[in-house]
Order: sequence, then structure tokens, then C-alpha cells
Amino acid sequence: MSRSPLIVTPESVWLQRRQLLQLASVGAATGAGLLTTGAWAQTRSPQVQPIVPMASTPSRVAGARATDSVTPWKDATTYNNFYEFGTDKSDPYDEAHTLVTSPWKVRVEGLVNKPMTFDIDDLRRLAPIEERIYRLRCVEGWSMVIPWLGYSLSNLIAKVQPQGSAKYVAFQSLADRATMPGLRYSGLDWPYSEGLRLDEAMHPLTLLAMGMYGKTLPNQSGAPIRLVVPWKYGFKSAKSIVTIRLTEAQPKTAWNEAAPNEYGFYSNVNPKVNHPRWSQATERRLGEGGLFAKRLDTQLFNGYEPQVGQLYAGMDLRRNF
Repeated sequence: MSRSPLIVTPESVWLQRRQLLQLASVGAATGAGLLTTGAWAQTRSPQVQPIVPMASTPSRVAGARATDSVTPWKDATTYNNFYEFGTDKSDPYDEAHTLVTSPWKVRVEGLVNKPMTFDIDDLRRLAPIEERIYRLRCVEGWSMVIPWLGYSLSNLIAKVQPQGSAKYVAFQSLADRATMPGLRYSGLDWPYSEGLRLDEAMHPLTLLAMGMYGKTLPNQSGAPIRLVVPWKYGFKSAKSIVTIRLTEAQPKTAWNEAAPNEYGFYSNVNPKVNHPRWSQATERRLGEGGLFAKRLDTQLFNGYEPQVGQLYAGMDLRRNF
């Protein structure tokens, strides 16, 4: 049954992003840096996994336990951008129930000494599962606070032994035409791709998430495994990941390819660097008073500057947005 979520983003903002998807055509995925292997199909039987409790311990990573009020589950799981399922905020909740998440495999390859393929159970056992309470800031000017379950991505990267020439990490999401109706839109190159510098990927706050709110991830939130990079805008946190590749060259990324003047490769949260069509100075916190709630001041690096600011020492944050 379709559900109308609480509207927290000005209609003009999300309509502009939706129109970009519907009207723009960026062509087929070609060239160095784009991943394709395994993204269009997972060998599977039709099993939609239920959401079940997931054990964890509180994280001790510096900055991993935000003290902000946690966004209610209902708001966090019914108001999403997951364009593989459609361009409306309610589409992931309405459509993602068909996503098959078992079996699920993630290939880690590229400039590594030990390329490996992991199934989801392998990944859940690879390192202790931690609970981390992170602020999540969307480029559209709204935000959430979510208790995620997972561990630092660095645990997985260390397992495959990066080579000295590796400088970046590229991520690719599942693209399944049978279960993802949003793939008909040509505004983004499918499969969805994202990327980080290797030092960003290895930072302790960069999370490989497999759950939220004490449970496994719901489909609409990027099940069964996703990235969470809390100091960057939300679209940098790739969902439903199937391939991770270490590269020497900066990888192409979906939104940067679609609109490079609007979505930079870094996309660090920065209240002083506006989107060309809207301000980034303030944000509306989902679940806290609706449209008429007082907007919050957005913080540089989403409030994680003490932990990650050194990654960008000496960098022009306006030029490298």
C-alpha cells in the first residue's frame, strides 16, 4: 500500500533532482573507472529476507556515538532516496519489497593482492558488529540521525591487502531490472557507482553497514549491505553493494557524471558551499516538528571535523567540492 511520507524537502528541490533523472541522458557506462562485473545479476533463488534482530556492541570509535535524538524508525524507513526504485521519496518503501537479498555476494577486486568474493554471512562474521549513531545529511537539505550496525570498512579492505598503487576505492550497487523499476530512468548511469579516496575509505568512521535500529537492514535502506560515510552527503553512501574495486585513478561516480557542476567527487558536507540551486547553510531534521520546525545550522563535515578534517588539510574545499 502506498504511503505518503512527511514532506521535509521543498518540492522545488526534489523535483529538480527527479527531473534530472527523468530527462537527462548520460549514455552507457564506458571508460576507465566504471564497474560492471556482477552488478546486473546476482545468482539467486527468489528469497526476500525478513528483517530480524542483529546483535551488536556500542562502538568505541571516536565520533561514532552522536548524542542527537535518534530519528524515529518510521521516518527513517519511509522517506528515502533510492533511485533504483523510483524518484519519489515513498518509492523505496513501496517498491523495494521485491528486492532479493539472499543469496548475496560482494566481490572485492582491483589493485589488491588477495581478490575475494564474500557472501553476506562471511561479511557479518568478518569483524565484530558495532552500533554507531551517525548524523546523515542529504544534499537536498534534510537530515536524520540513525543507529547503524556494522564495522569499519577498513576491516574488509585490509583483508584483501591493497597494493601500493591503490589510491581510490570504487563501489557499485546492484542493478536488477526484474526488481528495480527505477532503472528505466536515464538520468543516471546504471549500475549506480560511487567512490572514495583510499584514505577516506580506511578512516575508522567509514562504515560498512548491515543493519540499523538493532535489526538487519530493510530493503529500502540499502539491504543487505551498504556504505555509510557520515561526513559526506548521503548519495556518497552506496546501497546494496555488489562490487568493490581498488584503483589508481579516480573512479567515475554516478551523480558526478550526471551533473558535475552540482555534485562533486568529494561531496563533503559544507554549509559554505551551496548547491547551485539551493543553500546548504541549514537543514531540516526528519521527525522533529515537520515543515514548521526550526531549521538547524549545518556543520562543516556534518559535525565530524575533529575526526576527519585532517584528511583535507590544505585543500580548497570550494574547488574540491
